[in-house]
Amino acid sequence: MNNFEELELNPELISAITELGFVAPTPIQELVIPVLLESERDLVGLAQTGTGKTAAFGLPMIQKADVNIKHTQGLILSPTRELCMQIAKDLQSYSKNNKNIRITAVYGGTSIENQITELRKGSHIVVGTPGRTLDLIKRNRLNVSKINTVVLDEADEMLSMGFKEDLDGILEGTPENKQTLLFSATMPAEISRISKKFMKNPIELSAGTKNIAAENVKHIYYEVHARDRYEALKRISDMNPKIYGIIFCRTRRETKEIADKLIQDGYNADALHGDLSQAQRDSVMNKFRSKHLQLLVATDVAARGLDVDELTHVINFNLPDENEVYIHRSGRTGRAGKSGISLSILHMREKHKLRSVEKIVGKKFEKMLVPNGKEICAKQLYNLVDRVENVEIDESQIAPFIEAIYKKLEWLNREELIKKFVSVEFNRFLSYYKGSKDLNKVEKSREDTRRNRDESGRRRKDQDSRRREDSVRRRDRDDANFTRLFINVGSSTNLNPASLIGLINKYTKERNIDIGKIEIMKNFSFFEVDKAFEKSILKSFDDADFNNIPLVIEVANPKQSIQKSPSSRNFKRRENFKGKENYSRLKKKGKKRRDKK
Repeated sequence: MNNFEELELNPELISAITELGFVAPTPIQELVIPVLLESERDLVGLAQTGTGKTAAFGLPMIQKADVNIKHTQGLILSPTRELCMQIAKDLQSYSKNNKNIRITAVYGGTSIENQITELRKGSHIVVGTPGRTLDLIKRNRLNVSKINTVVLDEADEMLSMGFKEDLDGILEGTPENKQTLLFSATMPAEISRISKKFMKNPIELSAGTKNIAAENVKHIYYEVHARDRYEALKRISDMNPKIYGIIFCRTRRETKEIADKLIQDGYNADALHGDLSQAQRDSVMNKFRSKHLQLLVATDVAARGLDVDELTHVINFNLPDENEVYIHRSGRTGRAGKSGISLSILHMREKHKLRSVEKIVGKKFEKMLVPNGKEICAKQLYNLVDRVENVEIDESQIAPFIEAIYKKLEWLNREELIKKFVSVEFNRFLSYYKGSKDLNKVEKSREDTRRNRDESGRRRKDQDSRRREDSVRRRDRDDANFTRLFINVGSSTNLNPASLIGLINKYTKERNIDIGKIEIMKNFSFFEVDKAFEKSILKSFDDADFNNIPLVIEVANPKQSIQKSPSSRNFKRRENFKGKENYSRLKKKGKKRRDKK
């Protein structure tokens, strides 16, 4: 399909999106728009980030809205306030020629009273985050009992962020005969659950293969020692002088540390994480969108809603814990028909994780070598020459200074002048990378392997002993900031790190709790949390459950741990490990709670 007229959109919408630069519909728009205009059936749309999902559901919703009816007719739910604001902004742009239609965004981090005032004026379409939307419904300020259409955008992200209960609460108050539209980049089991519970025989439309990354993204990786990861990041950035990308980290703490280091080392970078106020977040995101920042260091949650079409790179400082998250990350580059690069910096023990990511992405990743100092200097030199060659000259502004400059430099001939000019920038990189080491993993020869095999065997017991001692010392050091908690569920009940984090988000209603080491055992687990949230977590998990199992959480004994036997693949417990006793005691405690219910 070559144009939007063939989709039977009304002239007001066609003129608006034409002015916005829309030329031809994307695959997901071509599939979804005709169905939504002609049918009231429920729909599941699967497409990657940046493929035009907002226009796919937004244009039909605007066209079908009746401006003569004052109550809310459409509700769009999104995982973050940034994405909520972006969707509302896009819908307002699409509808600028549709008179009298009102679109309101409701989200946390700002005055609820102002949003209530906007809702009183009448809103045909409301775009909201789950938490704020449910709050407004409970206050009787937002009436969803008469809506015609509800959209769950980035549904997989909302579930991973712990919004399952909020979504259930919102959807249960909507009419049974509404049209439900669910859009997602991936199709995890929870999405299937929602579609079965709240949708009636939905049509499933997929622009591409489920859970598969975009075709125009190149996937590469570098393999270094963990201690060299930050140095490798700098070299990769220096090797790409025109880089414009997002660096993804796992935690807020790591995000701050990497951003601070980059800024101190002179890179044009900043951080985006949960500790920033809304004003600070807006400032950082506006600078990045306007390309006043080259590198944005962010967590996955903080980056949601950052709609940028021209990213050259997505950098995984760490591979994500969930493979589907990699698809979301990589989908932020290679958008709007452009190509992009998704690169990962792996340490020596992450190779196995890479293979599982390759499997879900459906592509083999290309291994590249971290550039050395000579290669970087050459790249920077040619980049400087290109910049000089293509710079625009403002004759009127520079004219008053030209005569003095000529006089100052008249003693230099052409060759000397060029050398000095180039060296101003080039010498900085030459000096920095002088004598720099090779960061790439060096494969051991067979002879080295044989020579070290016996020595490795002798060292194994000593290493295991040191590892235990290091663990104790690390825990002693971290005890000042973290509390270690015991929970009475484990892998046998399908608990994993992602679902544990989801439980914490769900029951505490907090999105900014620092989580340390997580140990998932068969029937119970341990996890570390910021000590400041200890009481809040213990209180929040009263009457909590997981897969119909009543949850019991308490502060763990500092000595509780599990170690791997140096002589066996099986795990064994230390003599002072009380996990088994705790599990039995808390199992009985949970049973009493279940019987009481």
